[in-house]
Amino acid sequence: MYNFNDGLDFAKQMDFNDELKRFKERFYIQKDVIYMDGNSLGLCSKDAEKYVYKALEDWKALGIDIWTDQKANYFLYQDRLGAMMAPLINADAEEVTVCASTTINIHKAIATFYHPTEKRNKIILDDINFPTDKYAVYSQIKLHGYNPDECLKVVKSRDDKFIYEDDIIEAMTDDVCLILLPSALYRSSQLIDMKKLTKAAHEKGIYIGFDLCHSIGSVPHDFKNIDCDFAVWCTYKYLSGGPGAIAGLYINRKHFDIEPGLAGWQGNNKETQFDLKQEFEHAKYAGGWQTGTQPILSMAPIEGSLKMFEEAGINNIRKKSLMLTAYLMYLIDIKLKKYGFSCSNPTIDEKRGGHVALEHDDAIRITKAMKENKIIPDFRFPNIIRLAPIAFYTSFEDVYEMVERIIKIMDNKEYENFDSNRGIVA
Repeated sequence: MYNFNDGLDFAKQMDFNDELKRFKERFYIQKDVIYMDGNSLGLCSKDAEKYVYKALEDWKALGIDIWTDQKANYFLYQDRLGAMMAPLINADAEEVTVCASTTINIHKAIATFYHPTEKRNKIILDDINFPTDKYAVYSQIKLHGYNPDECLKVVKSRDDKFIYEDDIIEAMTDDVCLILLPSALYRSSQLIDMKKLTKAAHEKGIYIGFDLCHSIGSVPHDFKNIDCDFAVWCTYKYLSGGPGAIAGLYINRKHFDIEPGLAGWQGNNKETQFDLKQEFEHAKYAGGWQTGTQPILSMAPIEGSLKMFEEAGINNIRKKSLMLTAYLMYLIDIKLKKYGFSCSNPTIDEKRGGHVALEHDDAIRITKAMKENKIIPDFRFPNIIRLAPIAFYTSFEDVYEMVERIIKIMDNKEYENFDSNRGIVA
């Protein structure tokens, strides 16, 4: 599909033809640094900065009127941001909101859709997803008065790298009432077949939801086609919303009549919210799953970032992302394999997310040497160096230069200057 070569001139020609290259200058990138960790924390953009300053100026100028003044009007900010985010997953604006954190939104979803009975009380998870999902589900099962060791149905990966959809479907027995899975695996970058799994779950009368943290903003999703029941995601990775930024939540409109499992006053019908009645009147759209007052300064950067997504187009972002990761895998195969490197992510475009999982037995020390050489990667235990070339601000020449720096590290055995102790933040 791709016709690459390993010369610098080729990388420069790819950059010359890149329709998204103009976005790079809108991000803050340190001099000579090759940033490959945008799948963990996206870089700050000037667009995001602009809207943070706007929110601060609005607060300074308006005080309490920041909520309702026509020039600011932040009271329904979450609705505006939800509408801007909805095209990334092809959902209706009313089905998407921003609130809380990924983990809290998992709690909200499980509390809403988990209705265990004596005969049907199990929740399916996989065993290689990011563990916060399991922590939240485990505690929700306990809160419902059931034993997590009995009600958690963990489907094990055959190889500790990939989820096999047929194994998940086989586990959909009559005692299962809910499923929570990742859209993309944080280690291997595997994209799972959400449509196939959702169809199988619904045929069994099972609710199913997905964690989009490692795909949102790099992979377009079609939720009108997938038709899952709920989804959650963070906004600080590919969406570049800022460290710890507010998270996203999708609720399929067919469930708007279900009362949220975790209720709060911001989820009340907006027309009667300030009547301050003691009875909760559920707002029947995704915004009904709001709880506390929205943190405007955490939301503001996302507006700037989402405007760039509107300008660039998620399909164009995906096209470049696939080319960047394919090019990186090509260079790894041509130039780095002889040093003991390999890739543990899918090579097929349709199955690969936005990062490359580079494996090496000495990954910890090599990661430290890469940072010393102004490459910012992301280590994941036990032996994976995650590399995420981001469509907005990574060039093909960046990818080429990174590989050249790794070759220097290996030729000079620079990694031997470092120990194999993992840091607190890997």
